[in-house]
Amino acid sequence: MGRSSTLALTMETGTQQRQTCYRHPNRETGVSCSNCGRPICPDCMTSTSVGMRCPECARQTTKVRAGAGAFSPTAGKMPATIALIAINVIVFVVELAGGGSGSLSGGGSVIHDAGLSGPDVANGDWWRVITGGFLHAGFLHLLLNMYVLYVAGSILEPGIGTPRFLGIYFVSLIAGSLGALIVDPNSLTVGASGAIFGLMAAVVVIARGRGVEQIASQFGLFIVLNLVLTFSISGISVGGHIGGLIGGAVAAGLVLLVERRMSGRAGFGIELAGIVVMIAATFAAALAVAG
Repeated sequence: MGRSSTLALTMETGTQQRQTCYRHPNRETGVSCSNCGRPICPDCMTSTSVGMRCPECARQTTKVRAGAGAFSPTAGKMPATIALIAINVIVFVVELAGGGSGSLSGGGSVIHDAGLSGPDVANGDWWRVITGGFLHAGFLHLLLNMYVLYVAGSILEPGIGTPRFLGIYFVSLIAGSLGALIVDPNSLTVGASGAIFGLMAAVVVIARGRGVEQIASQFGLFIVLNLVLTFSISGISVGGHIGGLIGGAVAAGLVLLVERRMSGRAGFGIELAGIVVMIAATFAAALAVAG
């Protein structure tokens, strides 16, 4: 997807003029090493869980990929993306084993007991706010969601790290449940689409914030096309998609905002704390709306 190597940049603030790379004085850059603070160009950037580092600082930690391909889909590890896909597939198999026919109307006991439904949440089934996001109404539904999860996750998770990625995923999932409960609380809703829309929004927000306009434009167009389908096809949870989109964008904005102002472990801790607060607040709002 073009030059994705700068997806996980730690942006430097507090200067009005762009600096030049300490190793390549003829190259301007707005990115600094998250450890020593020296300005670095894309060829000198090495991605770590706490931001971009220069070659010298990177050698002090574990080996990671560096250079122009550092954020290609195969460049970084994405354990959470693979794990989430595996969980969704396993849950779908359990749906079928529980008497389901791969649809809402013939969903069997699993969808009946774990799908998102406002009245059931109000009666104490709080877990439906989360479990509904791991159920699917058919193989095609599952396949489409898992494909987009893989594509978005293969770019986003290596770029921002697994903890941030998971935080954005679950903010989006619960925000999608909140949106579904607001728009149509009495319908039975299933699917990871809220979380998927949130990941797509996060890719756009973070890519644009870090100057990777090609990726931002591609995913932005993809979101628009999916929104057209959302409003055009009956039976799709409009609230779930919009809620997830908003949740993912806000969570990604938080990550971008904090890392621009504070690097290292302190900034990382603030980001995660903020995401935890967002998860708790969104979950509480979903329960309140259902009740």
